[in-house]
Amino acid sequence: MADETLGDALPPPVPSETMRRRLATRRSAPAQSLASPGPKDAELDEILTLGARTPDHGKLFPWRFVILSPEARARIGAALTPLAGRQPDPAKAAKTLMKLTAPPVTVLVISTPVIDHKVPVWEQQLSAGAVCMNLEHAANAFGYHASWITDWYSYDPEAAAMFGVGDDEQVAGFIHLGTPAEAPLERPRPDVAALTSRLD
Repeated sequence: MADETLGDALPPPVPSETMRRRLATRRSAPAQSLASPGPKDAELDEILTLGARTPDHGKLFPWRFVILSPEARARIGAALTPLAGRQPDPAKAAKTLMKLTAPPVTVLVISTPVIDHKVPVWEQQLSAGAVCMNLEHAANAFGYHASWITDWYSYDPEAAAMFGVGDDEQVAGFIHLGTPAEAPLERPRPDVAALTSRLD
């Protein structure tokens, strides 16, 4: 029996050197280095649409987006400053707020799992993580750099509430978008062979 929720057949994958190069050179930019230009509203709409094309067992869409304006981030950043003082390293916690306020565009991805569903919460959370990664790729397709981070204010309940994160929700990531003054430097990469096994 056909799944009536499915639409038309999609075209097959097409080999793409551009996509291979993107994956081979993917690198997050430091959030505090991101400056204008960032995505315009129409570009951001498409970036979100592309980002939402993610694996999603059960078609639950267990995540949502919050676009944080520079003004909202500055306001929340100021409100977070006193909370930084109760973190294990207050000076470092206060300094990380620059990551929140510096970029021109920020999208907060919130994981919104459906509790007591046949699809495990873990799989729903993985879908939210996949959305974050898709947003990075989509932003790059428009010529922008991205930084996917969380930081302490994602896990502090009082801080998370300032962003409108509900009791049954979690921050999947702050996706900061913009243009760095300098190209990000490469970082050490894993030895894939050492991390790969085969089961015959």
